[in-house]
Amino acid sequence: MSDSQSGQSSKPLFDAAPFLADQVPATGDRRKGGDRRADAPEGSGFERRRGPGRRLSDFARAAEQGELTKEQFMFLMAIEAFKRANGVTFPAWTDVVEVIRLLGYRKTCNAEISLPAAEDWLELPSAPSNVRPERWHLRKAS
Repeated sequence: MSDSQSGQSSKPLFDAAPFLADQVPATGDRRKGGDRRADAPEGSGFERRRGPGRRLSDFARAAEQGELTKEQFMFLMAIEAFKRANGVTFPAWTDVVEVIRLLGYRKTCNAEISLPAAEDWLELPSAPSNVRPERWHLRKAS
């Protein structure tokens, strides 16, 4: 029995090809088997992939094994305190920077990573955090 006899046609109900022809895929087609990592830009300083013979730093290895350094533990506790005090589960990046500055961190050294879209700067170790409003110290402690 042919398609015309059964009342069904072999033509699809909707052909999306004309709509998809102009679109450029956001990423490469994974089915082609190419290695996407080979096309990744090098040199930012954030590369973390370990190949044969590359090991984690003691700093990263200890954290992955649950053995936090004093610095890591203090940061973790500061973020948890911020989340409780402000009733947020997921702090924004500006909140994270605020916590970092309130912990006493300042930009006193040149960057060890390459960020072409951002300007590097330095500040004095004694620079104020500048994350609180002007009259913050006058607020009542709740």
